[in-house]
Amino acid sequence: MLEDITRRLAEALGEDSGLGKTLKVDFGDNGKIFIDAASAPNRVSNDDLPANCTVKITLENFLLLAKGKLNPAIAMLQKKIQIDGDATLAMQLAALLQKSR
Repeated sequence: MLEDITRRLAEALGEDSGLGKTLKVDFGDNGKIFIDAASAPNRVSNDDLPANCTVKITLENFLLLAKGKLNPAIAMLQKKIQIDGDATLAMQLAALLQKSR
């Protein structure tokens, strides 16, 4: 499951997403996805590295978000998503998820 999500995000990101920063999605015990959009070409891995922004979310809620069945703003208010760092980068991740549908 995590490998499939990682692959899809890499496809959506492409070689140069224009983000210019690093972002980590933390699924707790289910693993992590590290997006290195500061390097060219951009890379997506399951490494646990420091990032400009870390999004903490359960895998189940991430899948709902990716399918468009969970509103990011409402999820933040309900504490289903926690963001540490550059929140605008997290919003750009939401746009990437829409692109990968």
